[in-house]
Amino acid sequence: MKKYILLTLFIFTALHLSAVDLNGVKWISIEKTLTKPNQWICYRKAFTLEKAEKTAMLTISVDSKYWLWVNGKLVVFEGGLKRGPNPDDTYFDSLDIASYLKKGNNTIAILMWYWGKDGFCHKNSGSPGLLAKLQSGNREIISDASWKVKVHPAYGESQEPLPNYRLPESNIHFDARKDIPDWMKPEYDDSNWQQATIAGSYPCQPWNQIHPRPFPNWYDSGLTEYVSVERSFKSDTLIIKAKLPRNISVTPYFEIEANEGLFIDIRSDNYKGGSEYNVRAEYVTKKGKQSFEAFNYVNGHAIIYTIPPGVKVNKVAYRETRFNTEHVGSFECDDIFLNTLWQKSLNTMNLNMRDAIQDPDRERSQWWGDAVIVSGEILYSCDSNAHGLIQKAIRNLVDWQRKDSVLYSPVPAGSWARELPLQMLASIGKFGMWNYYLYTGDTETIRHAYPAVKRYLAKWKTDERNLVIHRPGDWDWGDWGENIDLPILDNAWYCLALEGAQNMASLLGYKEDASVYHQQIKTIKQAVNTFYWNGKVYCSSDFQESPDDRANGLAVLAGFADSDKWKSIKTFLTDNFHASPYMEKYILEAFFVSGDVQGGLDRMKKRYKYMVDHPLTTLWEDWQIGGAGGGSINHGWAGGPLSLLSQYIAGISPLEAEWNKILIKPTLGNLKQVVCTVPTKTGTITATIKNQTGHLYSIDVTNTDNKIIHIAFPKDKIKQSLVINGRKYENNQLSSINQHSVKYLKSDESYHYFEIKNPTINISATH
Repeated sequence: MKKYILLTLFIFTALHLSAVDLNGVKWISIEKTLTKPNQWICYRKAFTLEKAEKTAMLTISVDSKYWLWVNGKLVVFEGGLKRGPNPDDTYFDSLDIASYLKKGNNTIAILMWYWGKDGFCHKNSGSPGLLAKLQSGNREIISDASWKVKVHPAYGESQEPLPNYRLPESNIHFDARKDIPDWMKPEYDDSNWQQATIAGSYPCQPWNQIHPRPFPNWYDSGLTEYVSVERSFKSDTLIIKAKLPRNISVTPYFEIEANEGLFIDIRSDNYKGGSEYNVRAEYVTKKGKQSFEAFNYVNGHAIIYTIPPGVKVNKVAYRETRFNTEHVGSFECDDIFLNTLWQKSLNTMNLNMRDAIQDPDRERSQWWGDAVIVSGEILYSCDSNAHGLIQKAIRNLVDWQRKDSVLYSPVPAGSWARELPLQMLASIGKFGMWNYYLYTGDTETIRHAYPAVKRYLAKWKTDERNLVIHRPGDWDWGDWGENIDLPILDNAWYCLALEGAQNMASLLGYKEDASVYHQQIKTIKQAVNTFYWNGKVYCSSDFQESPDDRANGLAVLAGFADSDKWKSIKTFLTDNFHASPYMEKYILEAFFVSGDVQGGLDRMKKRYKYMVDHPLTTLWEDWQIGGAGGGSINHGWAGGPLSLLSQYIAGISPLEAEWNKILIKPTLGNLKQVVCTVPTKTGTITATIKNQTGHLYSIDVTNTDNKIIHIAFPKDKIKQSLVINGRKYENNQLSSINQHSVKYLKSDESYHYFEIKNPTINISATH
């Protein structure tokens, strides 16, 4: 229930952010002489209210994260977003806490974790700070020198190993002998705490302007029992391996009785995921009964507690936190392998959604090659709360553009500013920003991004042959693996970027720009086919290795290959496997857009067999664990089959932006049945397709938005007649159907197309 309250608060808050007046609000902190990295700081504010209001909006901003209690009750678990709406500014949260307040005395308590270092995903401000304003009726409570503050003495520095250099987060070290019991409760006596230090009036450096959090706070499961708990001993040390239901992000918890000064280690079984150290927790016991929750989230399939002699463990538990969205999309067919692959893709995507689109362990960084693929998965599986994560990713990318017009990722970042040119082209292209617009109708984000897109594209040039001149950027990377034909990839990714830019320009009314992009695409396509087509496959003239499967798949998607070329490319792609899971998505998509569904499914099953058969519940960075790039076992770019199966096999896609018109064009191959649900912006589309050999072929649709549906029905499934919502039409009558709710549109070589206006649709034919 708590989740839905937070969603409601977020929706309400988002409508009122412009009304927040921060005049007179102070940034508060501790004395500069006390400041250091990896610091936990407690804030308290006691106040009275003459009456309890129906609404009480709290605006709060910190560097880096916070936990909030109101009158002793936990309200926000891990609030705040990593810094970096742009290189200077900070995010803020806003929520209605009226239900936690009362007439008379009230107390707000905030635990703030200041990281104090840059990372691949966070821009350190250089100073811990808290800004807060509560508006309850006419009463204002603001952060100022009246707040009490204390550095929490129990938190300190851990032993080695420390987290790898990419992460701004530190390990947690908590010495319970130095704890402040019940400090967040109203009755706690804070009279010996210091008054907060004023760091400046809003807006001020180093936090500058604050920007609204673009999506709700995390889903919080509350403390939950593990699936199972295994106990074993190594010498006299107890090892508890507590199993999670699948690979998820959690904060571990325990209740114990102990002597004082004993050392407990807490980490996940994925502590060294991606071949480098992530984060863990250390706990030093006090005497007697005690409990502890490690607030730095970790992920894995199990949590491992290392317990020394002298400690009695009474309980272990975990709290799952994740991006606050409902996974309303689904895919199920009569092939267990594909069902498992879709679900593992979903599990992986779930872990890759947090402050940014990111892996959950080694880097937690928003690489845009990954973000393009994960955003497609989000759009086919999550409710509209998740659209804010993609919107944030796009705005981060363009708002961090370098002065030399280069776009780079990962951003936000304080310790990275290097361009990966091909990933940047992917981000602004057909499968990146434009795909986001098509599924959401968010014109304002496209309007915000387009100037940066135009500036970046201007950095790319063509040679005297009209082929793209290679830009190595700061990291000359096309994919993991071998046989990477960069000249083909350069031209394909650039044309896909031009296609995205052309669509953006047309949407925004920049007709001249759109015309220029269109002509560039046409010219480059002709040049690629002149210089890089060898009669069988695409291969650059100076490429000494065997042809590249990834380059040929992407060439198809970029529109270089006609149907005759596809026949030859398909033969090549059937037996050549060089791409990593990143580029494999585009090879598979080339099969599907070319109409060879079964060929695409066969390759998908061959490529993903080891991952699907493996007991891990997520998908990996490479085809083998520990492969190229470190081998993360929860890498979002491997989840491309999620969107591919829903979009091409079930055949559900938007014909117009924001799902205002919908196409259902199933292509089942050898499958006998598919049931797929896809989220639209305000509802869902569910299609059930049955393909019973020698008997019935049917498409059933439930459309909660009651939008206009275009259904493509395969011609080869119709012998004599078609039944549409209970009415029978003979084959020779189909082209004349023109009713209010059912209209014949057109036909092509393989399909009849119908427009149907009805929230429920059944269309069927016997073989």
